[in-house]
Amino acid sequence: MSAEIASTISSQTPKGPLLIRLCNWVGEAVLSLPALHRLAAAGYDLQLYGKTWAPALFEGTGWPVMVRSASLNTTTENLRALRRKLGAAKPPPALLMTNSFSSALEARLGGFSPSGYAHEGRSWLLRHAYRQQTVTHAAHSYWNLANRFLGLDEPFPATLGWTPSESQRAQAQALLARHQVTPRFFAILCPFSGPDDQANQKVWPHFGELASALQAAGIDLVLCPGPGEEQAAAALRANAVILPNVDLGVYGALFLLARCVVANDTGPGHLAAAAGARLISIYGPHSVSAWTPIGPNVRLFHDLAKWPSVESLAAAALATI
Repeated sequence: MSAEIASTISSQTPKGPLLIRLCNWVGEAVLSLPALHRLAAAGYDLQLYGKTWAPALFEGTGWPVMVRSASLNTTTENLRALRRKLGAAKPPPALLMTNSFSSALEARLGGFSPSGYAHEGRSWLLRHAYRQQTVTHAAHSYWNLANRFLGLDEPFPATLGWTPSESQRAQAQALLARHQVTPRFFAILCPFSGPDDQANQKVWPHFGELASALQAAGIDLVLCPGPGEEQAAAALRANAVILPNVDLGVYGALFLLARCVVANDTGPGHLAAAAGARLISIYGPHSVSAWTPIGPNVRLFHDLAKWPSVESLAAAALATI
């Protein structure tokens, strides 16, 4: 947790467990980190639950993470078991980072008392149903939710505060050593898009040319494709180091060891920014500024009229040290 976030909370009195329903997309979960850190700093014992990738993403925080089942019945049973484990005499509070009706219902059925934004007609299931405010950036929505829950408005911090665990750092270093890649002498390319982008509208079409330009300049390339992305990674550049199915925590640790990261509008880009890596972020005509990455070393290329050129991105990558 950053000192900036911790300093916004004057009281560290323990307040007991707080169930957090995490966001469903990696980028959203990363952007919610300041809100989570703030709730923990306020004295809450965070109990997270979300997608299968969530435990690795949040491993560095030390907060326990339960994987949510696709089955409502199984999820409800797991939440009831968690409540029994917590030993709560009355329904413990829950805060929903999601806006779905189902997330409110499963929290109620699981024996928790959820609060969240009024959405999808779920207000009757919520202990506190907050009206969603207009925000300039998506991250502020999660921060404002924490503000409302705590009853204290504080300004949004400058950093998101993501760090890998020591184990994830060691795994990243071991991967590079195994493939004879020297830290700071390689770039990570993220030429993929998330599953919500079925038409690949957020995929910059010139990663192959950029790969050639960077390798010609003596920079090694690393790609970390997820499930179903291996073929696209192999086709991009045959002699790049390809590390498939790396978990998100190790992925973030690799970002910190890279000379730079070049990423589309996708979850790994948000993770690289939150980790403090040198990120060259490509937001094209179909990307929205409210979802841009937040971090101390982000260089954003966003033009609603056209994609950036290979030359401009290559120059940005070669300028990193």
